[in-house]
Amino acid sequence: MNIFCVVRNYAPHAAEMKSPLPAEPTFFEKPHTALLPSPATLTYPPFTNDLQHEIEIVVKIEKSGSHIPCSDAHLYYNSVALGIDLTARDIQRGFKASGMPWLLSKGFDGSAIVSQFLPLEEVHKSINDLCFSLCVNGKTVQEGNSCDMIFSPDRLISYLSQFVSLSAGDLIYTGTPAGVGPIQRGDHLTGFLEGTQMLSLLVM
Repeated sequence: MNIFCVVRNYAPHAAEMKSPLPAEPTFFEKPHTALLPSPATLTYPPFTNDLQHEIEIVVKIEKSGSHIPCSDAHLYYNSVALGIDLTARDIQRGFKASGMPWLLSKGFDGSAIVSQFLPLEEVHKSINDLCFSLCVNGKTVQEGNSCDMIFSPDRLISYLSQFVSLSAGDLIYTGTPAGVGPIQRGDHLTGFLEGTQMLSLLVM
């Protein structure tokens, strides 16, 4: 099982990170030990002073494939979930400044929160028109709609599969909208998909 994450897939988020819009999808990976199923409790990592949330729609690959045409990509998934890509932002800034990989700032244990997966047939909406949001202690801090993705889930799957063979169980975190920010010890994070709570995380 691989965890693939997309960089800057919403224009407002790219703007808040002071980064250019990508011409093609850009991915990084988290190790399987990063996965933390919701509901979950996470101990605030001792190596960072700036732990930040990034709410995302997550797609699970259902069958193996490579060199998948975009027109066929929808055949490789049938459910969605919400995820939080936790980031040690201070560590990441240091890596960016020195041109080094981000692994330690993005791939630490418990940094990939994921809810249960919901069959798309139960959502009754296109994967390209899903509203989602994140609340911290009851206050909405991030809101997005998958229609605003720069690269749709099908485009992401097709593009990634030109380089990496995908396997059943692989997860694709499809990018975060604007509003990323810090979380503190004691915070309770809740994620909503189409108004229904899907995700819960307590930070200790």
